[in-house]
This record gives sequence, structure tokens and C-alpha cells, in this order.
Amino acid sequence: VQIARTEGILPAPEPTHALKVAIDEAIDAREKGEERVILFNLCGHGHFDLTAYEKYLAGTLEDYEYPDAAVRKAQEGLPVVAG
Repeated sequence: VQIARTEGILPAPEPTHALKVAIDEAIDAREKGEERVILFNLCGHGHFDLTAYEKYLAGTLEDYEYPDAAVRKAQEGLPVVAG
């Protein structure tokens, strides 16, 4: 949400981990008085997540824990991968 507010970009949830690391690196550089070039890749967009963003900003987004039984059932259909 910080990037949406400061930059006007609504990222998809997936690349927000890269954004967090880039922000942390910028804060670290500022605290150390260093100049740093920080490059990260922002892919995707949050258009499909607009309802979730709207609920989050309104304070009505509910945490949902996916049931373990449903996870196990989904895993039953996965192929076995050697390794």
C-alpha cells in the first residue's frame, strides 16, 4: 500500500517482497550515509486484487487460514518429483 500511496503504482501482491527489500536497502543506505543504486523488478499489477486492497484500506479484510484438509487434498493430485 505504501507504493500505491507514494508512487501511484498498485502492484500485485507477489512482487511486494522485492519492494520490501528495496525499501529496507534504501533505509539502510540512508542510516549509513551511503549512496547506493538499488535496482529491483516490479512485475504484475494489482488490478485483480482491487477488492482485497479496498477491504484492506477499509479495515474489513479478514484473515483466512486455508483448511489443512483442503491443502492435503490438493497435494494428493501433485506429481512426485525426484530429487
